[in-house]
Amino acid sequence: MIRYSYFLGLFCSFAILASCIQQTEPRRPVEQKSGSFLKESIEKNRALNKEEEAFIKEIIKNDSLNEYYQTKSGFWYTYVTKNSESSEVPEYSDRVSFEYSLSDILGNEILSKEAIGKQVYLVDQSNQDLISGIREGLKLMHVGETVKFLFPSYKAYGYYGYENYIGPNTPLQCIITLNSIDKSKPKTDYEEN
Repeated sequence: MIRYSYFLGLFCSFAILASCIQQTEPRRPVEQKSGSFLKESIEKNRALNKEEEAFIKEIIKNDSLNEYYQTKSGFWYTYVTKNSESSEVPEYSDRVSFEYSLSDILGNEILSKEAIGKQVYLVDQSNQDLISGIREGLKLMHVGETVKFLFPSYKAYGYYGYENYIGPNTPLQCIITLNSIDKSKPKTDYEEN
């Protein structure tokens, strides 16, 4: 009986040793995917962008009272109040104070400037939660100007929307008033007051 358990133990030891020595082969995925999902997503976004652009151009065409300008980054704007006397625009690290309101693309107000409140923003440095259209639009403005911007959804809140106010893929109209530009260099933690 002892011999039997000795051989059984020896056999189990060799079996364990053999399984450790055996080369493991990586498992292959059960289902292999091609890049079709990504391609479909890109095509869907391109179609959405063309549709939004056509709709915005139709709005501009029907607004014969205002002259609109198109930016290289893909949004349009018109002046509500223009300041021809100033040539100063916000640049990197300038502190700007501004107010804005958000409406759907047809002008139905979503958030008033009173509800949003006055904003202060360090140009291209702040982690402030501003849509890219507002960040880029501010750099086109002079102090005292009020500008109406028409943003396609990718320059606004994009695929996610904004809480319960703005749905996904919603183009927006934004009216911004630039109150001030402070070009003084912001102090760092190492500089004394």
